Amino acid sequence: MLDSNARAGQPCAMFDLRPVGYVIGLLVSALGVTMLAPLIADLAAGNGHWHVFLESAVITVLCGVFIALSCANGVSSGLNIRQTFMLTTLVWFTLPLFGSLPFMIGATEANFTDAFFEAMSGLTTTGSTVLVGLDQLPDGLKLWRGILQWLGGIGIIVVAMVFLPELRVGGMQIFKSEAFDTMGKILPRATEISSRISVIYVGITLSCALAYAATGMNAFDAMVHAMTTVSTGGMANYDNSFGHFGAGAHYVASVFMVLSALPFVRYVQLISGTAQPLFLDSQIRAFLITVSVIVLIMSLFLWRTFHGFEEIAFRESLFNVTSIISGTGYASADYMQWGSFAVVMFFFIGLIGGCAGSTSCSIKIFRYQLLFASIKAQVRKIHSPHGIFTPRYAGRPVSEDVLNSVMAFFVAFLVSMGVVAVLLGLTGLDFITSVSGAATALANVGPGLGNEIGPAGNFAGLNDAAKWILSIAMLVGRLEIMVVFTMLTWQFWRV
Repeated sequence: MLDSNARAGQPCAMFDLRPVGYVIGLLVSALGVTMLAPLIADLAAGNGHWHVFLESAVITVLCGVFIALSCANGVSSGLNIRQTFMLTTLVWFTLPLFGSLPFMIGATEANFTDAFFEAMSGLTTTGSTVLVGLDQLPDGLKLWRGILQWLGGIGIIVVAMVFLPELRVGGMQIFKSEAFDTMGKILPRATEISSRISVIYVGITLSCALAYAATGMNAFDAMVHAMTTVSTGGMANYDNSFGHFGAGAHYVASVFMVLSALPFVRYVQLISGTAQPLFLDSQIRAFLITVSVIVLIMSLFLWRTFHGFEEIAFRESLFNVTSIISGTGYASADYMQWGSFAVVMFFFIGLIGGCAGSTSCSIKIFRYQLLFASIKAQVRKIHSPHGIFTPRYAGRPVSEDVLNSVMAFFVAFLVSMGVVAVLLGLTGLDFITSVSGAATALANVGPGLGNEIGPAGNFAGLNDAAKWILSIAMLVGRLEIMVVFTMLTWQFWRV
């Protein structure tokens, strides 16, 4: 949490990076320890690939320990505002650096650009991939991709609950009190909430794995896909993504993608004995209604296109719409072949996103609710100039500070998407690839549009410059844009 001086708005005497380095060192070391899981998976498979993760783990753990030890003398009781901004950004840049090691050393023998892109896509739960021949990858690398996404999913929940509300980013401050109050019942401190969320996260992942296994998946596929489903990451073990599996797996995935796109703090409140907030949360209702309406529209479109009702039309609509709107990015079919209406629909629903405080990404449903509330109040004010109309969210008035933060986020997102699209165009990519690539990277969705990066393709054929632009865009989008933008200002670095 932020220290008292930062919360009081007092200037800091100096910019001490040691507390930031200490935390990053510990997290890097922890990442190295997690490499033992794919090491064991490769040993069990007997494919001789285990030494890749041994080497990567030793390098990662040692570097993490050295970073932590060198910064240990600067550890304080709290972080000031600038240290918090630095921490939230550098963690998502540093971990992919070390997470890329198994891709460079391992069977893929990827160059640094491709390895970093894959690791960044994993940890930001974007799900875009530059790897081909996924079916033949060693089990360890498949599991490592799943672990990266799973860690990124729980990481962003903690960031969204603890850091972003404190940093007043993109309207997230509206959830500051909600994260710690339950209809008058005080919840434990943030650290205890985080630990409870971790237990719930593990529980949902195991439940998802068991449900996948019940549909016929083998144990390994069930576990890896459970990780990438609950994290709404979308990295699959096969080149044709979820097209590899049957109808049962599609329905299971749809259910758990929706569950993972809901605020995890509501699950904490549910197991604490208070179910009311889960059923009364306005953003949950808005998200479920939005998904239902779009699935219905897409189903009707497919039924009309393919001349009559078929279960497969409903299932494909349900699965792919849920996948894109939640930011998971799985694909069970090449929806580029469904016609221009479907292509345009999938582009825009990828910019909606799930609920705040979930593993989902993109703009998030609550920001649209606040935007529409502000527009409604403004329209009523134009109609009745002498009236007083205050935008409301969940029955409560919304402060001007929150509205300004949300509007700034929308503008920053659209401007960023335009800039990234132009930069991608300058690297030689066509218009559809540039625009959809910018959108899918900033929204952390995964697949773009077009023949190259669409649901039937991947990002392997892009040039290195485009991959670095997209990697940076993934980072900016995962941290709600404004965190990174704030660090680029001169005022941030002024002592």
